[in-house]
Amino acid sequence: QVQLVESGGELVQTGGSLRLSCAASGRTFSNYAVGWFRQAPGKEREFVARINWSGSRTAYADSVKGRFTISRDNAKNTVYLQMNSLKPEDTAIYYCNAPYGSTETYWGQGTQVTVSS
Repeated sequence: QVQLVESGGELVQTGGSLRLSCAASGRTFSNYAVGWFRQAPGKEREFVARINWSGSRTAYADSVKGRFTISRDNAKNTVYLQMNSLKPEDTAIYYCNAPYGSTETYWGQGTQVTVSS
């Protein structure tokens, strides 16, 4: 099993920045990829970013490319999502997912990001 705890979400103004954290425990953290997803009110959960086990490969949704950066610190069992130039449409609950791409995968409880216009 993998336990995931997200943090860092808050209310921020348009153009502001936030850094989300996803702390993992359970299985060996450096063995698996991790993803970030988000769900806005009334919408389906959507992919935001993912990072491979070593941090050498990343991928982003087109809507966040160039503004968001995913990274990981395997020594701290933590994945980060640096979000810059935030827009009101980034408002959502952000979820951590791991192992990303696995048939047996886990989700955190989510952290709320609200971007005011």
